[in-house]
Amino acid sequence: MTHPTRAAGRWSARRTGARAFDALASAVAVVAVMASTVSSHPGARDDGDAEAGRAFSAVAPLHELPSPETMVGAYSGAPYTYPSDLTIKKSGVHDLVVKDVTWDGKPFEAPIYYGARVARWFRGAAFGTMVDFTHSKTIARLAEEKSFTGTVRGAPAPARAALATVFKKLEFSHGHNMLTFNGLARLPTLAGVIAPYAGLGGGVALPHTEVDMVGDATRTYEYQYAGLLGQALFGVEIRMPRVSVFIEYKFTFAPYRVPLSERNSKRTLFEDLRLQWRSWVAGEEPPNGVLDATLASHQIISGLGVRSASPATAPTP
Repeated sequence: MTHPTRAAGRWSARRTGARAFDALASAVAVVAVMASTVSSHPGARDDGDAEAGRAFSAVAPLHELPSPETMVGAYSGAPYTYPSDLTIKKSGVHDLVVKDVTWDGKPFEAPIYYGARVARWFRGAAFGTMVDFTHSKTIARLAEEKSFTGTVRGAPAPARAALATVFKKLEFSHGHNMLTFNGLARLPTLAGVIAPYAGLGGGVALPHTEVDMVGDATRTYEYQYAGLLGQALFGVEIRMPRVSVFIEYKFTFAPYRVPLSERNSKRTLFEDLRLQWRSWVAGEEPPNGVLDATLASHQIISGLGVRSASPATAPTP
């Protein structure tokens, strides 16, 4: 017989994934309608102006876009992070595995989901690069029952219990920060206005770790370097004079390895990373062990960018 809490958790995860898919499908539909509207613009066909006709042709060559070109943008959105196993290991203290921890994103609760980027398209406009920073969140559902194996503080872990029996807090909520460097490629543009693109890249995870275990006198509360991550994306840029609106799907894969330092820090990101680096160099073991978890996320975002471009490059004969 399926445990009702487990069944409810699976249903909630499926429902969240379905909402994410519906949002992506809606975004694609909106872009398709806009493309259809622009390509059938009456001014491009009825006023006899050849230049207007070319501007609203169905597909525009990439060389007609300004290049090189730089865009600075900001965005918000919503993530869905897959449930994942979590381990905590410290010799003689913890050897714990928790199965299928559910992570909530809560993108519209403070601090909200946001991001910023700088993209540079090279001469010819077909390829570019982008530095992208994303502030997301992953918050464990402490009230949910999960399966445990191994030991906590040298004692056997419960076979099944609410996460709250072991954790007072388990989250990366200031946040699940990702800094990536990406390669970009443009697809043929629609009407010279709608420009699809795709990208692939990697970078570093810089979360604000908040882990507080039941029975501990202090918590781990600080910014950290948690490992490398990968990112893939596909989006559509809607181009207006000097400004672009973009709608994008991103997938990120971040295997976290988090030192439970038990530092209750109020410092900045750079100060916390300096302390972490100093501990590594000194060969210090984290007082409460190391936490491992894999955070794989679907993300749907939309944002606004401002472009700075050189004059359009003339096509090569």
